Amino acid sequence: MTTIDDVTLRVLDALNASGTPHMLVGSFSSNLYGIPRSTKDADFVLELQGALGRAFFDSLGAGFEIDPQLKFETNTGTFKQEMHFQGTPFSVELFRLSDDAFDQERYRRRRSAKLFGRQTWVPTAEDVIIMKLRWCRAKDREDVRNVLTVQRGELDWNHIESWCRQHGTLALLEEIRRTVPDI
Repeated sequence: MTTIDDVTLRVLDALNASGTPHMLVGSFSSNLYGIPRSTKDADFVLELQGALGRAFFDSLGAGFEIDPQLKFETNTGTFKQEMHFQGTPFSVELFRLSDDAFDQERYRRRRSAKLFGRQTWVPTAEDVIIMKLRWCRAKDREDVRNVLTVQRGELDWNHIESWCRQHGTLALLEEIRRTVPDI
């Protein structure tokens, strides 16, 4: 049975093999810093100057369907492509690195990490919190709470609060922060 981890690994291996600069974001990054939860998708930010190259698709192999239409994502003003692995409920969203100031900053601050024995890039814990607050869905609020709970004294609060002020999410951060003991 194919799992979301299997699907994510295939995409990660294809990105690495094709030399496509990337960062794994979304629930996989919040799981890294917080309390893991299940998910049916993997999200990557890609630094691309055009379309994904032939080397990516050759490395990816069969079983994937990619929507050729780029879709607009309103939180950062970027575009994404959706991929589905045939015969599973799993999807992968490939976001283009945008000109949004925070999108650029979190990408610049990304860190190397091992996931499933593979090398990848992930945002910092602080940048996971900031982005999750921007999305502000119920699961994102819970992810923020979980990252705050696990990371506690390890966070750069000046960085988080500065971006939350800019995004208008400081009140939401404080609301969630009050629910986490000992912060």
